[in-house]
Amino acid sequence: MRRRAVSEREPGLSAAHVNAFCTPRSRPLGEDRPMSFLRSREPERPAGASEGRCFVYVLPCAYEDLLKIGHSRNPLERAQALQPRYFEFFDLDRAFAAEVDKVREARALEHALHARLREHNAPAPLTVRAQAAGLGEWYRGAWAQLQDEAARWQAQGHRLHRPLSAWFARELAGQGEALYARAEALLSQLQGDTAPLDDPALAPLRRNLLDTLDAHRALAGDLDRRLPAALLDWYRRGGRPVP
Repeated sequence: MRRRAVSEREPGLSAAHVNAFCTPRSRPLGEDRPMSFLRSREPERPAGASEGRCFVYVLPCAYEDLLKIGHSRNPLERAQALQPRYFEFFDLDRAFAAEVDKVREARALEHALHARLREHNAPAPLTVRAQAAGLGEWYRGAWAQLQDEAARWQAQGHRLHRPLSAWFARELAGQGEALYARAEALLSQLQGDTAPLDDPALAPLRRNLLDTLDAHRALAGDLDRRLPAALLDWYRRGGRPVP
């Protein structure tokens, strides 16, 4: 029997639904990013809100002497926005973040860093999403100096999350039930059939899905309890060992 093309399937696999699952890489930050239904999400906050914990983060690249500095209420979501393979692109075992009580404190710490590291400023790598890269937030040859900054933060009483991989792992581990529910929603749209995920017409969805699941596997493990059986089997068939 001839396999039905994606366009011949039921409405759950229409182009509109495919677009709803995928994250267009050209879409500006701040717009809805539907594929993030499988990723972390920050709680909704009033515009300009400054209360609540915030982080100043340092994300060193894994394969070159380059790092990203910034502040965010959720460094995990920030890393995801920068690079879909963030767990490979950044050396998360060297990455760290200082936790503060208010956004303005985080901004102050970040601005002080930018001033002290100005001579190390470097262009953003071409492999990060341009909309998320930030202007003047990448540095080369600044790692040693940032060790002193980390010590200063601790001396000032700020909580230091180091390595940041451990914090990311806890965040992802806490999303297990949500990941399962969202995976079930995806299967519902696919009418329980994972075969279309291998169709070239759904290549963006497949890529984003694999990026998300690979991140959970790399940092949090235990995917066998976080995915419906059909999606877990599909993932295993792709040659990826599942913890």
